[in-house]
Parts: sequence; structure tokens; C-alpha cells
Amino acid sequence: MAVTVKFVGSLRHVSGVNQLALDCGESVSVKAVIAEITEKRQELRRSLIDQQLEGSRPNALILVNGREISVLNGLETKLKDGDEVVFVPVVHGG
Repeated sequence: MAVTVKFVGSLRHVSGVNQLALDCGESVSVKAVIAEITEKRQELRRSLIDQQLEGSRPNALILVNGREISVLNGLETKLKDGDEVVFVPVVHGG
């Protein structure tokens, strides 16, 4: 199963690529994709994983086929062959 992962804004700079093509198993979740890409590209770990929570809670807006994962099944959203996952950095300010 092939999934396309795209990076927007500063995540594009951090990752060094615009997109990645992942060859995943039969059934994979968004959470599993995050684990795989942060393992392959350690530089993304700080940008995508909330270090204070030490979990896989993403520090980015995540879209699957143009829909934000909160309206789907969150990190447990199952992906299908050909799906596109887009990571958009979250900017905090004060």
C-alpha cells in the first residue's frame, strides 16, 4: 500500500523534502505513519511530536485527503492505498 506524505511551510524546510512516498502494510493509521517518518527522519521528531507529552501527539495540523483528522478518527484514522497525508506546522504566538 502506497501513501504520499507532504510537508508544508517550515516542515518542508526541516524535512528537506516536499513529500515522501511510503510503502506501508495493509492497514496503517496516521499514528503509525508519524512513527515511521520520525524514525526515518529524526529531524522531524521535534517538529511533529509534542516533547512535553512524550507521546505521538502531533504538533501539526494533519490532513488526510484534504480533511483534518479531528473530523475523521484522529490519530487512529486508517489509511488506504493512494491516500495523501499533509502535515501543516502549527504556529503559536502571544
